[in-house]
Amino acid sequence: MDCCICSPMATMYRLPRNAICGPCHEGAKAIIGFLNKDEEREDGGHGSVNSHGPSKLNSSNKGMRDAWEQVKEMRDRAEKTNQRAAFLEHGLALAWKEGIHTDIVVKPGTGPPIPAHKAILAARSEVFRHMLSGDEHCKAPAGDSFSLPELSHGELSLLLAFLYTGALDQDLPERQLHALLVAADKYDVAFLRRACEARLAARVEPRNALRTLEVADLSSSAVLRERAMETVVEHAEQVVFSPEYDEFAVRNAGLCVEITRALLAAKMTTTTTKSDPHEA
Repeated sequence: MDCCICSPMATMYRLPRNAICGPCHEGAKAIIGFLNKDEEREDGGHGSVNSHGPSKLNSSNKGMRDAWEQVKEMRDRAEKTNQRAAFLEHGLALAWKEGIHTDIVVKPGTGPPIPAHKAILAARSEVFRHMLSGDEHCKAPAGDSFSLPELSHGELSLLLAFLYTGALDQDLPERQLHALLVAADKYDVAFLRRACEARLAARVEPRNALRTLEVADLSSSAVLRERAMETVVEHAEQVVFSPEYDEFAVRNAGLCVEITRALLAAKMTTTTTKSDPHEA
């Protein structure tokens, strides 16, 4: 069929009717349905008569033209949001990098201390807020400094940079991502936690599955633990008979039990499937 939307044929040679192919029809319905859901979320799920926006896109007098207008509005809003984020990021990062009115020093386990701003630390982390406000259970030492001894100077610098900008370098090595994930869990920085989990989950392979599983357990990351365990089970022979597994087993007896159970469960599932090939 000569589709009036996706066909390369010139308009003058098309069918006299506005014929549309199946994929374009389904795509148009999907777009309108998505925008309707977005509109419902903005209205709080209620079809209020006082709504400032247009009526639903799939009403009798609405169509793809209205959908396109709403897409352009969404694009404009996204662009303005990105501009505001860039403005805030640039200002905060500049204040930190140039040491403008810093009022506290954070000491790493190794290397020189790094100046920072109490307000930024407190705003990004509830744990830091309690440390700086004098909570007796996690109070920072007296004075204008406190230590994060589990982090090296480089790792602390990356942590502070993220607190000021909300961004991670694209080429960070796994070791630093591991340290940042553990720090994000310890100091309750949820956004950093999700960013590290996404990066590490995309990099999981047989050679680093055990280390990733160990870090996932240390940082209580269910998402990363599941991804690493799937890799271990899928490549069991390569992982379990590797030299790294012996050292891993000494440090992580509990995780070894979980690996054994996961391997047995996978084997049982495979056996059941083979014994009943007609099972859905």
